[in-house]
Amino acid sequence: MSKSTLISPIGHIKSPFKQKFAIPRQPRLATAALAIIELEDDYNHPDLVRDLEQFSHLWLIFSFHQNIQQGWTPLVRPPRLGGNKKTGVFATRATFRPNGLGMSAVKLEQVIVDNNKASIQISGADLVDGTPIFDIKPYVPYSDIINEADGGFAQEAPLTPMVVEFSAQAQTFLDSVSTPTDFKQLIEQVLAQDPRPAYKKNKADDKEYAVELYQFDVRWRVIENRTIVTNITLIDTDI
Repeated sequence: MSKSTLISPIGHIKSPFKQKFAIPRQPRLATAALAIIELEDDYNHPDLVRDLEQFSHLWLIFSFHQNIQQGWTPLVRPPRLGGNKKTGVFATRATFRPNGLGMSAVKLEQVIVDNNKASIQISGADLVDGTPIFDIKPYVPYSDIINEADGGFAQEAPLTPMVVEFSAQAQTFLDSVSTPTDFKQLIEQVLAQDPRPAYKKNKADDKEYAVELYQFDVRWRVIENRTIVTNITLIDTDI
């Protein structure tokens, strides 16, 4: 007999990533990505986060909420395998999963308590803005680090061969407009991962790509393994 369990989010994440495209494929690849976990009313009390700052890192259990309606598939194409080879969904961290759950290890920056309410600032998150958080657990090194673990086809960290450069226009924008802390570094870390579809790796590509980070539209092109940030503009949020 099948049984279902209903769980509700304990909070949601406020992240610089406003769309799925260009989000790092694993946590802590973009350490400049600062995010805030805003707790729901039933869980928004300093008691729930007491002593949390003893730990440097956290596990987040979350939902791939933007994919739920599209369902899941037993076979997926991991980007690490070039996007061409299919493998079992349980042998990957693909977002299209039976229960749509994910987990990420992130760095705890600070616990913020204000007016008897609590929120949690983290860095290195690979989560789109608004992602529902179902649980938060401390990362415990003596148990969670397994030195002899075999990582299969993802044993080594991904290569980041892309050199990121900024056009004169993009640099002028960064020099003249107030932006979030480490914004330029965030752009570099995100684009160095080459967020284009896996089948475009190491191939000529004339397309201009765009991603929304915080309230900014960042546009770039790839030319001979060099990523050129061509333009950065402030998005009009009043539209």
